[in-house]
Amino acid sequence: MSRVHTSCAYCGVGCGITVEDAKTLSGDTGHPANGGALCVKGGSLMETLAFPNRLLYPRLNGQQVSWNNALDEMAAQFSRIIAETGPESVAFYVSGQLLTEDYYVANKLMKGFIGAANIDTNSRLCMSSAVMAHSRAFGEDVVPGCYDDLELADLLVIAGANTAWTHPVIFRRIQQARARRPDMKMVVIDPRKTMTAEQADLHLAVRPGTDVWLFNGLSRYLLENDLVDNAYIEDHVNGFSELHALLMTPDYELANVAQKCGLTVSELQTFYRWFGENEKAVTLFCQGINQSNQGTDKGNALINPHLLTGRVGKPGASPFSMTGQPNAMGGREVGGLATQLASHMTFSDENCDRVARFWNAPNIARKPGLKAVDMFEAVRSGKIRALWVVATNPAVSLPDSVMVREALAKCEFLVVSEMTPKTDTAQFAHLLLPAAGWGERGGTVTNSERCMTRQRAFTDAPGEAKPDWWAMAELGKRLGFTEAFDYNDTVDIFREHAALSGFENSSRQFDISALATLTDEEYEQFTPRQWPLPAGKNVASQRLFGDGCFSTPNGKANLLAVVPQEPVLKRKAERQEGSWLLNTGRLRDQWHTMTRTGHLPRLMETEPLPKVYVNHQTILNSGFTEGALIRINSLQGSVMTLLGRDDGLRDGEAFMPMHWSDDFSSCSGVNRLVAPVVDAISGQPQFKQTEVMAEAVNVKWHGLWVGQHEPELEVSWWARRPLDAGECRRLTDETRTAEQVWFQLAQQGRWLRLPLKSGWLAVKLNQGRIIGLLMVSTTHQQVNIDLLAGLLGLPMSSTALSTTLEQALAGDSRMICSCFRVSEKQIVDAISEQGIGELSGLQSLLRCGTNCGTCVVELKKLLHKHISSNEV
Repeated sequence: MSRVHTSCAYCGVGCGITVEDAKTLSGDTGHPANGGALCVKGGSLMETLAFPNRLLYPRLNGQQVSWNNALDEMAAQFSRIIAETGPESVAFYVSGQLLTEDYYVANKLMKGFIGAANIDTNSRLCMSSAVMAHSRAFGEDVVPGCYDDLELADLLVIAGANTAWTHPVIFRRIQQARARRPDMKMVVIDPRKTMTAEQADLHLAVRPGTDVWLFNGLSRYLLENDLVDNAYIEDHVNGFSELHALLMTPDYELANVAQKCGLTVSELQTFYRWFGENEKAVTLFCQGINQSNQGTDKGNALINPHLLTGRVGKPGASPFSMTGQPNAMGGREVGGLATQLASHMTFSDENCDRVARFWNAPNIARKPGLKAVDMFEAVRSGKIRALWVVATNPAVSLPDSVMVREALAKCEFLVVSEMTPKTDTAQFAHLLLPAAGWGERGGTVTNSERCMTRQRAFTDAPGEAKPDWWAMAELGKRLGFTEAFDYNDTVDIFREHAALSGFENSSRQFDISALATLTDEEYEQFTPRQWPLPAGKNVASQRLFGDGCFSTPNGKANLLAVVPQEPVLKRKAERQEGSWLLNTGRLRDQWHTMTRTGHLPRLMETEPLPKVYVNHQTILNSGFTEGALIRINSLQGSVMTLLGRDDGLRDGEAFMPMHWSDDFSSCSGVNRLVAPVVDAISGQPQFKQTEVMAEAVNVKWHGLWVGQHEPELEVSWWARRPLDAGECRRLTDETRTAEQVWFQLAQQGRWLRLPLKSGWLAVKLNQGRIIGLLMVSTTHQQVNIDLLAGLLGLPMSSTALSTTLEQALAGDSRMICSCFRVSEKQIVDAISEQGIGELSGLQSLLRCGTNCGTCVVELKKLLHKHISSNEV
């Protein structure tokens, strides 16, 4: 039996995975990040290898070509454009999905040899504010703590993160620690009452955008109550007097801060007191802090209380930034952001000279390049004429996606490296390059706690799919830089990357030069380990800065006196009555724009359709009904989506997931609404606050399609989800009546129409077998999709159809536990019919809540509701 140890392809937790015989997958029990645990996405990775519509060969203008022809054309176009308008007229836009070796080659090629810094990454959208906050405070982009600190803390503060959904395995570790140590407290700071906030000892539902007020208020409280470490401040911190002067103004008195944040004084006092009392305090933060017009300042306001109390890099005491992607950290290490050079070096003359000598690259870029939002504006305006997009889908993921699509359509030469030609971005490409994916390529990744792990191939890439580093190196050779890109395998790249990290390095924490002499076999057997790993030195790597020595010129950390700003809301005039403040984010079971996860039926079961969520009062105030199709408008664009209810939201606030692309819904991509407002320092977009207006859609009919293929119907709006034997679609139309639709179908032939109570059912037949079912009604009906799908491929039988239809129309039951596919009905039946009255009983009987644990809150709610109901 063959056994391969690799890592997960999703979030920044960096879970270890064991694959046996290239067939079965399990969590790696020996990996320090997860100890064998996996969430539902990680546990489904083997299923993603059966990728529909896989891109197998290069395509130039829609025609299959050889790799040689593709790369020759690419080199010719890039060379021509560089010769005509200079190196800054070409760009790379890459991804935290890349392995470190891919990232390194891309960065070296663009900055070192093409000679411009126009390489940026989708990590700009999730982590760049944290990068800048770390750099300003510590002198370097370093996460000081480790995952163990989340378990050792007596107080865990989670700010702007729904960790239970976005990083489930880490949240499971947190919950297990709380179970072992009941006195451990957890505070969650989030405008929404998320699944994470539901489990907090204290939930601070702050007014969106007020985080600087909140943390400045905390710093003042610590000062006023003599809870700071004066000796630490004197010896290890700069900027105290400036911060003190700011905080002692009346603005930061407790009552003022409470009013600004939309909290009670009592809530603030509790949080501030807990932070002051607990020396072991960790503040975990993520996108709710970063994705803001003031994300960098928010990060520094959050770090300030830790510096005032000396709680940095100590067991159970540190600020902790969770990364969103599996190798966002690795990209930051190599310099994948346009504002970094390489190996945590900036674009100072000294650094540029150093890297130029190491790479033998006299044409090295000497100033930062364009950040993501600016890069695509430059594409739209024609300043950037050639663009290579690798492993990301900016047509969906960037703000103002209408403008981004316009830019892609105008791009003179667009190259896209992808696993599928079906992404929204790939539709615009002149040249498509087939990329090897997870399980087919090898290299390294670095997770949120600076732990490097090998990601290993265990199966061959299909067709002519290639690893990204290979395509980048081949382009480098064709551009005339053969010697610089003459790599045989990823180990050659890794050794060079490690050597650069230690080259003339006297102050940077990022140093893995001890790995620069790894043999091929040592690289192949590489086990997870944290940096720094400098050559010839034995240094502690689990935590950094615990000794109070930082990466700044004078070795002291910097307190930042940051002043709060309101979110920038793009609007035509003053805020309109009835407008909503829209927040965007992730779902538990999906990943980014669903390129990898969307084709798996079980990952679509819990949230199969695009929805915007508001609370019950907002639904009433708007005059809509839950489940209605509505149109949402902003200054940037418009989307259509279903209306969902979430009473964890404040009045007038809305939440919409970021995942839907044009491959899964006709017009539901939320970033059509989001303005390109960015943090002035980091360039990270403000995804969390957009003012929108909602309006009703005049729907003529509602349809449900279950078929072996997509329906041959033009409609105003659709959304699809995959099934094991086909697909399901929700359909609506604003223009044609149901009878006009039937007339179109009848013209095609091979359709059978049956009357229903509020509409009709059309059955599509092929040689007497059912290949599609279209249910049309005046209102949307809850239907058990799996029962209807069971008819596909069967001979037409009126008895079977009637029986199945009756059962299907009895309604569906939502999926509660994705890991083991346990529905609400199964849980309710266990409570009501089998007398299960405790969580442990449900876990024992149905296994729900025993893997990632994210459904535990839902299970407890159902127990409370139905036990109480039974008693009544």
